[in-house]
Amino acid sequence: MHPSYKMRYLFRLLLLGLIPLSPTWAQPVQMVDAIWTARYVVTMDPQHRVIDNGAVAILGDHIAAVGTRAEIDKAYRAKQRLERPDAILAPGLINTHTHAAMSLFRGIADDMNLQDWLQKFIFPAEAKNVDREFVRWGTRLGVLEMALSGTTTFTDMYYFEDTVAEVTKAAGLRAVLGETVIGFTAPDFKTPRETLAGTEKFLQAYANDPLIVPAVAPHSIYTVPNDILQASRALANKYQKPLVIHLSETKTENDEALQKRKMTPTQTLESLGVLTGWTIAAHGVWLNEGDLAILKHRNTGLSHNPSSNMKLASGVAPVGKILKLGIAMGLGTDGVAGSNNDHDLMEEMDLAAKLQKVSTGDPRALPAEDAFAMATITGAKALHMDKLIGSLEPNKRADMLEISLSSAHAVPIYNVYSQLVYALKSSDVTDVIVNGRPIVRDRKMLTLDSPAILLKAAEYQEKIKKSLNLK
Repeated sequence: MHPSYKMRYLFRLLLLGLIPLSPTWAQPVQMVDAIWTARYVVTMDPQHRVIDNGAVAILGDHIAAVGTRAEIDKAYRAKQRLERPDAILAPGLINTHTHAAMSLFRGIADDMNLQDWLQKFIFPAEAKNVDREFVRWGTRLGVLEMALSGTTTFTDMYYFEDTVAEVTKAAGLRAVLGETVIGFTAPDFKTPRETLAGTEKFLQAYANDPLIVPAVAPHSIYTVPNDILQASRALANKYQKPLVIHLSETKTENDEALQKRKMTPTQTLESLGVLTGWTIAAHGVWLNEGDLAILKHRNTGLSHNPSSNMKLASGVAPVGKILKLGIAMGLGTDGVAGSNNDHDLMEEMDLAAKLQKVSTGDPRALPAEDAFAMATITGAKALHMDKLIGSLEPNKRADMLEISLSSAHAVPIYNVYSQLVYALKSSDVTDVIVNGRPIVRDRKMLTLDSPAILLKAAEYQEKIKKSLNLK
């Protein structure tokens, strides 16, 4: 066909709508599964870009591209679009320390110090109530709360973690799940050695899971013998998985270690070789300069739990100093049985920033942008998972949330980070996607039976009250 006739023919096809306005030979167009758009896209990439009128293209379980809506629409076509012109699209929140199943103990014992809380209420309550079904329903309740408030990844320490894994996968969340190793009879294993054997099976079962990272979780230096701490480290290293532990949460813990061991808790773990590997340590409130040097050298990830530390009067973690040293510290909610009472990571961002300001006397301490980073990319670094999650970048996993800007408390907006940390609430979260799969849409959980979970929680409330003779 003569070139001039060919052009006329193609022009007629274009007018008839039989070929796209942007033909593939002029502009390559890639098909993706979904395109999400929002008024702002908060990337948390190395430049912390905030893209006005932005979009994210998703292919399978990963992000294909991030850019302005015009850029994405020019290069991609999607099977599905989610358009939220009055919303913020951001990385999914990362909760670096939880005891999810303890949601069924919510508020069981408040307003007391950690040791009394553990010894007089929590350990007895667990002995009388915790079994596999308790963990199943407690985790469902905890995961439901986390997902609806924007958390896409959480780190857990509890019992029957294989059941926690089942529930988490069914709900569609991502998690680092640590089987608790403790120096007395636990709900799932009678001895620490039995726990380690069971944990090894758990590590094997989830060795290459797309959503679950299995872990070994010795509770602390004051509840686990030295040889079991070392065996826990050896087991974690054998499978190249994390070790999760409580560290320097209270002054009592710190003082007792200095008195009995002549070392701080951090120095104790270092002397035992427990920090020689992938480690995630919760709290880190009572850390001295030597402790921080050890944690930096060992690349230990930390979890800051502001609500828990305030409620139990544990102290104030030196977050500013920790972050300036380059130690990755994320945010955690801890358990909800009295040390916090909820799994709201939006609230933790706000509290973390304000706690640093009031404790240092410096309103510039922990700016909103840094607080939001702790809940996203810095938290991912603390988990040693920042190559996969924590920011909206091409080839990272598609873990995202959209937050509505339609409420009275959401406008006007001058600084996106300030709005996220100081103004917006977990109830503003409308949509959540994990690994490319929508799990919350229009504030409704898609993967769990919410009414059934709430009904079961009410049943457990009565059962627990009777077991503890509570009125």
